[in-house]
Amino acid sequence: MEPLSFQEYICSLDPATLPRILRICSGVYFQGSVYEVSGNECCLSTGDLLKVTAVALQKVICEDTATGQTTELPLTFKGLFQPAPAPGPCPTLQQPFLESGRQQGLMLQQVLGQWDGQPQLLLCPTISPHALLLHPVYEVHAVMHLRRDVVKIPSTLEVDVEDVTEEAQHIHFARPLLLSEVLGMEEMLPVQAEILEGPAGPAIFKSTWVPRLQRGQWLQLHSRSHTWRVLASAPGSGRHFLLSSAYQGRFRWRPRQFSGVQELAANLQPGRRLRVVVTQDCEGQGDNMPPLGVGDRLEALGLQGNGPDTRLLCHRQEEEEEEGEEMLLPLDLGGSFVEEVCDSKKYRLEELLERQTLPCEVRVVAPDPGLDRDVLGTLPALRLEARLDQPFLVGSFCEEPDKGFEILPQWLDFSILPSDGPIHPPAPCTRRSRVEELTEAFYYQLLAQLPSGLAPPPPRPPKPAQAGTGPGGRHPSASRSPVPNAPLARARLTPPLPPLPAVPRPSTPSQYGQRSPPGDAGMESDSAEHDYETVDVNMQKTSRKMQTIFPF
Repeated sequence: MEPLSFQEYICSLDPATLPRILRICSGVYFQGSVYEVSGNECCLSTGDLLKVTAVALQKVICEDTATGQTTELPLTFKGLFQPAPAPGPCPTLQQPFLESGRQQGLMLQQVLGQWDGQPQLLLCPTISPHALLLHPVYEVHAVMHLRRDVVKIPSTLEVDVEDVTEEAQHIHFARPLLLSEVLGMEEMLPVQAEILEGPAGPAIFKSTWVPRLQRGQWLQLHSRSHTWRVLASAPGSGRHFLLSSAYQGRFRWRPRQFSGVQELAANLQPGRRLRVVVTQDCEGQGDNMPPLGVGDRLEALGLQGNGPDTRLLCHRQEEEEEEGEEMLLPLDLGGSFVEEVCDSKKYRLEELLERQTLPCEVRVVAPDPGLDRDVLGTLPALRLEARLDQPFLVGSFCEEPDKGFEILPQWLDFSILPSDGPIHPPAPCTRRSRVEELTEAFYYQLLAQLPSGLAPPPPRPPKPAQAGTGPGGRHPSASRSPVPNAPLARARLTPPLPPLPAVPRPSTPSQYGQRSPPGDAGMESDSAEHDYETVDVNMQKTSRKMQTIFPF
């Protein structure tokens, strides 16, 4: 077949003969050219092959032969066309008119359906009194070698083509795949594949195998992994990890620390008790909120009220009283609390998730014996944040088939070219994927995609101003001379005590949290030595109490 312009070939193509294989020949762009086709860059070079799979009429350009003016006709154009008188033999399009005896004309779709691709002068009074030429423009769907998507090319592309369907029947048009597509094609696994384009974007894992995922590298994709993952962070270190369910280390519960009532409320979970010990004294707020002392044991029961009046209902257990008392703590109350944990058992990762909802804090007390170096064993604490059930692919490099790794295509996707023929490689060892350290940027990107329940608690609301206080909680009379009859004023006149090491303050009386009012300044000064002895005794009691609560 002699080469034709792409437009001529497509206009004369019978759709019933598809698919057809075309070779790009010399034309306007002899050395090949780059086109923007359907938003994607497409390069057609001399000698390239196209497999045309479909042709769709896109638009029709109508040219007035007298004026040269062109008009784009919609595909729903209702005007009728008739053949223009022409000398010589009867043109092909005119001969249907004569055979059918239809003098009223043909619709646009009828004209195009009976056209043999040769120029034909037509008349259409709706458009112009002059002779017209129709130029249909088709959208050609074609498959190219090493292109993932079907290429959509306009038939007006200025290249010449020749039909090589008969001699090119044996040619296979290789289609690249994304790693994410392979997840849904388990029947093709295991398979060897060449990386065509490495992962785009910033790195997500700090593993040594990730930088090797470059163009030209050959992989063996073995199977789909059925393990799940747990997102974890090391508090205070800025390090983040993904733990596989195959991790063999052992964990122990670690008491959580809370810096304020707001954090206590944010960590309440339905059906689970939250018991804490006060580690910092908290002053009371009038008759409605008793003070808290170091060593007080509280159980958070739930929230009461709405809006600014929301309070946390807690039960305080007294040593000398079995029943204890209930109290309502405002959410803006500060202080420091530590979770009361009396379980010293060592748990596997799966056992932890069965007994405790996430997030929770743990410590690795027995590293994974299958890892050369378990980095988790060197961390003082680990916060388990969320379970991830996304599917992974087990892979290895062809030069190291026994050293496997697990890839998550949802986050680490790239294009590959699978090879032909089945392979039967042995299953690789994937121990090094039991713990993957994440980059900080990817950790926060991942955290944003997880359910909102993992978001940090909202900021603590500002403390409401007490009656008679100015901005910042400062009393307006602080800069004036003290009032003689006020106990607080007399306390301010008391000479400062000699400096002492920082010690916890003694526990408060249990009479609904009411402390005895400060006595006369002189009496307070005279009893300073007795107070030091009381503080020392209380320090010893508090130390013994904390050791009892946290034996490990």
